[in-house]
Amino acid sequence: MEPDAQPPRLLLLAAIVLVGLNLRPFITGVGPLAADIGAGTGLALEGIALLTLVPMLLMGVLAFAGPSLQRRFGARHSVVAALAIMATASLLRLFVVSGWQIVGTAALLGLGAAVIQAMFPGIIKRHFPQRVGPVMGLYSAMLMGGGALGAQLAPLLAGRTGDWHIGLAWMAVPALLALLLVMQSLPPDRRQQTGARTAATALLRRPRTWLLMACFGLVNGGYSTAVAWLAPFYRELGWDTAASGGLLAIMAVCQAVAALTLPILADHGHDRRPWLWLTLALQACGFAALALVPALAPLLWAALIGAGLGGCFALSMVMALDHLPDPAEAGSLSALMQGGGFLLAALPPLVVAMLHNATGSFTPGWALHLGCVAVAATLYWRVSPQSYERSMRSEFVPAA
Repeated sequence: MEPDAQPPRLLLLAAIVLVGLNLRPFITGVGPLAADIGAGTGLALEGIALLTLVPMLLMGVLAFAGPSLQRRFGARHSVVAALAIMATASLLRLFVVSGWQIVGTAALLGLGAAVIQAMFPGIIKRHFPQRVGPVMGLYSAMLMGGGALGAQLAPLLAGRTGDWHIGLAWMAVPALLALLLVMQSLPPDRRQQTGARTAATALLRRPRTWLLMACFGLVNGGYSTAVAWLAPFYRELGWDTAASGGLLAIMAVCQAVAALTLPILADHGHDRRPWLWLTLALQACGFAALALVPALAPLLWAALIGAGLGGCFALSMVMALDHLPDPAEAGSLSALMQGGGFLLAALPPLVVAMLHNATGSFTPGWALHLGCVAVAATLYWRVSPQSYERSMRSEFVPAA
């Protein structure tokens, strides 16, 4: 769609907000209810980890299919179908009685979220070409805000009703609302993205694509571990379900604030790296504190990790879109970055569960993420704005 043929901006922004709010509650709501889910379904610690690992894996695998889905079906139809799947899967959680059933709903939710996340960066670049940073920040903030909502409402509703199923199934309601709003606000694609497959294949031959995947995965592995094990970590230290869920909510609120504000601040310059390094420093402080002094100031540690993760997520997405001027090509790069990144990010919760079983402590897991942060900070040295065109030129700029 050309930039001058825009849907009503406020309605589209409202859709971006509501869609973003749906992409994390089904993940963050699991940690505070882990003990109840395990008791109700028979899942052990590694099985509970699958409720984070499986959606993350699907977010990774299906992100690679994003360009092809957009070319074949269009962004609007893909997003509508994905939201319908998410609403259905959330509703099915009312009826699960076994481990494989709840893991199956997690897979459906991950599938829906994967399709949406592959489509939305390109949608934002197409409809807000001059405001990519702030609008991507808004989308990322709502995504993180949805995480806070899930972490807080899941244990609250489960406690009020005495049924953990309701603590997970309520998420069908915002998914249905988002579906209705997207159908009203997002127009069909005017042209088919015939070059999407070619662009994706070409991008996979570029070292920069793999570097962005690695950085995205290393950072989001910290997110997947935190949402899976931060609440159980403090449950082991004597906290109750509501209080440990509150920590996740604080983390997610700080994610949302950082995801909204940092892209706006970084929008005044072309080099996003100083802001990225700031977010990595915040993560390092938070993970080090969890490993060394978890009981000293838990709210602060959760806030530091949340701000670092949220800001880094949003800035990583903006940086990927900065690399290419065409919305379809930039969206393909973002989708591939998320694909490889989420595949990598799916593994740490399981690794941390295994480390916990071997050592009886979550401390080695927090130390693991300190190392991941250090590697990501080093890799980002190579992603200067001056390198964007050079890293993409041979595939997307025809020879003179």
